[in-house]
Amino acid sequence: MRFLILMGLAVCCWHTTRAQRLTEQLRPYDYTIDKDIKVLHGAVVSAHPLASRAGAIMLQQGGNAVDAAIATQLALAVVYPGAGNIGGGGFMVAHMSNGRNIALDFRETAPAKASRDMYLDNTGQPVPGLSVDGHLAAGIPGTIAGLFASMKYAKLPFSKLIAPAILLAEKGFVITAGEADGLNAYKADFEKLNTTKTAFVKDQPWKAGDTLVQKELAHTLTLIRNNGAAGFYEGETARNIVAEMQRGKGIMTLADLKNYKVRERTPLTFNYKGYTILTMPLPSSGGICLQQMMGMVENYPISQWGFHSPKAVQLMIEVERRAFADRAQYMGDPDFVKVPVAKLTDKKYLAARMQDFIPMKAGSSQDVKAGVFPESTETTHLSVIDADGNAVSVTTTLNGHYGSRTVVGKAGFLLNNEMDDFSVKPGVPNMYGLVGNEANAIAPGKRMLSSMTPTIVLEQKYPVYSFGTPGGSTIITSVFQTLMNTLEFGLSPADAINKPKFHHQWLPDDVAVEQDFPDSTIQALQDMGYKVVKRAKIGRTEIIKRAPATRFLDASGDKRGDDSAAGY
Repeated sequence: MRFLILMGLAVCCWHTTRAQRLTEQLRPYDYTIDKDIKVLHGAVVSAHPLASRAGAIMLQQGGNAVDAAIATQLALAVVYPGAGNIGGGGFMVAHMSNGRNIALDFRETAPAKASRDMYLDNTGQPVPGLSVDGHLAAGIPGTIAGLFASMKYAKLPFSKLIAPAILLAEKGFVITAGEADGLNAYKADFEKLNTTKTAFVKDQPWKAGDTLVQKELAHTLTLIRNNGAAGFYEGETARNIVAEMQRGKGIMTLADLKNYKVRERTPLTFNYKGYTILTMPLPSSGGICLQQMMGMVENYPISQWGFHSPKAVQLMIEVERRAFADRAQYMGDPDFVKVPVAKLTDKKYLAARMQDFIPMKAGSSQDVKAGVFPESTETTHLSVIDADGNAVSVTTTLNGHYGSRTVVGKAGFLLNNEMDDFSVKPGVPNMYGLVGNEANAIAPGKRMLSSMTPTIVLEQKYPVYSFGTPGGSTIITSVFQTLMNTLEFGLSPADAINKPKFHHQWLPDDVAVEQDFPDSTIQALQDMGYKVVKRAKIGRTEIIKRAPATRFLDASGDKRGDDSAAGY
């Protein structure tokens, strides 16, 4: 008996020591934001410094880029609740050092009880807020299934990868001013849309330096550590999700959760002036739009025109307009609808799309429709590159900031509001102003169309860039501009993501620009006939550049948030 007691004490002390060591490495109560780093062995960039640090720790402990990406995603679910998640979904694009390219689709799906007109009233009009707020807005989460699907490319045990997230949830971490502002801004929604008390609401306003502790989330993560994916999709957590649904008049069931499946898809790859662009296929619309836009600008001397020059910006606006018109008409879940991908990306088709382009004169979305064939906001991104040349680009989402703002009682995590990414009614815009057609109509088990565009750039089969961004519909145009900024205009990684951005998405027919966009270019666009609207921040891009000769890694986190890089 004495021997067993001593053994128990030894195990307890070992776990305590390991937790203390991990706490010292993470420094959850005293951390810094590192916007730009240059390292040799491995780099991680994400929306929060603690999450980036969790990934870097895995690299230091012998893990590869996939290990780091998993640990970073799990940590983001704790320290960045507005978009980091286990109650949402996303996409992973990866290039492995053995030459294998990977695309994992762990996008949310519609519940079995979902129906085409479920968000319409008796007159056939959308009910305001029904696809966005609360329980009925949630699709079946895919994040946890996606993490376990990616484990076959990892090296370290899952228990090690999830350890930082459990510690951060159990012991808490100090929040930044930005996170405090977000929690305070959504307090009324948290109170209105939840059936139980959540960790995100307290009597006094949140402020920078407060500690956010999430005991229920730590318990859920522990169940996942001990039971694998079944710790989420079956058993206690699944029962908690369904109980929450029943309290809030949602439609998700135990069968929905148990039947969720990840899709491993063929990455979308295309060439651009000697580079290979590796990105996400459908149900991401971003990859196809990216290939279309790059194809439409390829034959113009855009690098000679210069960064942010009126001629370059106008050309990019017009190719964005045409790609988004096609997005609205043709794109949806390829498991449910036939999307003419080859025709949409055909070089002759793309050339034809630009026949009505008039330099220095604004186009019109009334005139620019989807092409005709002869026959027939809140998200988060992370990038990782390791010393062996494995590169990972992951974008995950809850859709809106804090998703549906509904926390699963006793489980401590937020549910997504991804059902709004379906076409609730053809021609009616979603929360990001995007319109869709029958191809993206709601159907049981269907994946909603996405704008997430995780991207890797290869040169002679070696990764030279990994990047992506959140931002709803602006994801596609932000990734497009990052490609142009790096490959055409020769900007540094930091400048490529931090210089002011612009956006056009066909409808509404205006050009959105950030507040610090050059006044001279705005005036030139207005003189051409464009309606230019200044708006808040566009995206939060995370980028890593790998120098082919030296293999040094130049990693940058976006200036628009608490984004931070880590590595060694």
